This record gives sequence, structure tokens and C-alpha cells, in this order.
Amino acid sequence: MKATIWHNPKCGTSRKTLAILEETPGVDVTVIEYLNTPPTRDQLTALYARAGISVRDGLRAKEEEAKALIAANASEDQILDAMMANPVLIERPLVATDKGVRLCRPQEKVSEIL
Repeated sequence: MKATIWHNPKCGTSRKTLAILEETPGVDVTVIEYLNTPPTRDQLTALYARAGISVRDGLRAKEEEAKALIAANASEDQILDAMMANPVLIERPLVATDKGVRLCRPQEKVSEIL
């Protein structure tokens, strides 16, 4: 099985999710450090659609810029624009396999698509 993780190595949850993927027999993992190589707008939109979540659900709400977007009741397009300009606003880790996509918070959610 192939798995792709949009990963931030400074994030504990992201590291734990990556460890689960690497420890699962038969999983071939592709790691994308999304702060260096962010997904395109279309890729991110497709990932959220496959995960069954909204763009707002994929927003890293702890960030000050995200708090401002939430307070301003920003549209999904405005949130996507902000994510494209500042990828730190993308909540992590996102994991995609043939079985689906999950925002793996908590990291155990990855088991749903393995």
C-alpha cells in the first residue's frame, strides 16, 4: 500500500503519525514536508474532499492568522488563499492512501485508511 503524508517534522503528532506509517508492514510512505513543498490549491481542495472535511476544518486554528480568519468569518476561498500564501495555516498531518484521506489528529486516525 502506498501512503503519502504531508508532514511537519517539528510537530509531535505528525512525527507520531509518520512512525505509525513506517512501522506498518507493507506501507510504502512518501513524505512531503508541506512547509517546503505545499500542496497546490487544487490538491488541497481534493484532499479535503476525499477526507470529507471542509477547508475550515483543515485550518490550523492555533495560528494567529487563522484566528483572525475565523473571527472575520472568512469564506472557504479566502481561507484557501491564506493557506496558499502561508502553508503553516494547513493543519497537519494529512495522510492519503488508496483507502482515503485523513487529517490525523489524533495520530490514531491514520489506522482508518490503512
